[in-house]
Amino acid sequence: MNKSGFAEVCLRFILNPECYNFHMRFDLTDLRLFLHVHDTGTITDGARRAHMTLASASERIKGMEETLGTALLARNRHGVTVTPAGHALIRHARMVLQQMAHMHEELSHYSAGLKGHIRLLCNTSAMNSDLPDLLGTFLCANPHVSVDLVERPSNAIADAVRNELGDIGIVADSADVQGLQTYLFGPDPLTLVVPHTHPLAQQKTPVTLAEVAHHPFVGLSDKSALQEHLAYHARKSGKQLHYRIRLHHIDTVCLMVTYNIGIAVVPAIVAQRHTLSGKLHMVPLKDAWANRNLLLCVRPAEELPAYVNLLLAHLRPATQS
Repeated sequence: MNKSGFAEVCLRFILNPECYNFHMRFDLTDLRLFLHVHDTGTITDGARRAHMTLASASERIKGMEETLGTALLARNRHGVTVTPAGHALIRHARMVLQQMAHMHEELSHYSAGLKGHIRLLCNTSAMNSDLPDLLGTFLCANPHVSVDLVERPSNAIADAVRNELGDIGIVADSADVQGLQTYLFGPDPLTLVVPHTHPLAQQKTPVTLAEVAHHPFVGLSDKSALQEHLAYHARKSGKQLHYRIRLHHIDTVCLMVTYNIGIAVVPAIVAQRHTLSGKLHMVPLKDAWANRNLLLCVRPAEELPAYVNLLLAHLRPATQS
């Protein structure tokens, strides 16, 4: 049985224990209390956080231990430590309480409107795509949902989603998304941009990053997801890019290129906006890593609250929904 299935069984047991031939009689208050004791390190502080008396908390924990026939806590003069059996209970208690939270979130959709907070992580290219427009229409249609949008490198995003530090990630298809469900978000090719007076503006065929690495570059700050991506592939080809200026915004990078400060690698969707002025020229990159797609990545859909699945469906292209 997977984690979600076990939690569902535990939830059904707590809500209707008579359906099972178990002798355990834990309720949600017991589980929350035990988690508070674990987090605070003492029964006294755990009881205070659970808004109950010390005597009541001690009696509940004693009852849990008698029911299980094993100690859950080891008492000492500094407080308590959790036994191996206690750690097992903590793991399952978190699963059950999370399942309860998901149930309440989904049911709220039918009563007071969908409510929730979504942690959305994306790389530099996604931040400069039509993502803001998509989020705008979603938030207008769902006024009780809020979104934190944070830019990160693609591999860091995948790790965060796997470890439940993010709900939805938008990453380059080169990222390690093992263990996650993925959906196409859209194409995201990278291109070289040069001033229209630059010698490379006369280039008739695609180039590699290694072939142009000797030119001065304009780039983003070191913490940019795109910048880390470029630095990685430059190192793989045995090259190092030299920057005359680093900036915080991709549009400002393109502006600096128009002043002939250097050349730059940017998402094609951004470059196309700036070539309309006639001051920039796009030179295609033939490196395989530059011809990429953006992917949506999430944990298994059944583990996600309803409002996260709703945003996921909104972000997927119509042909993929």
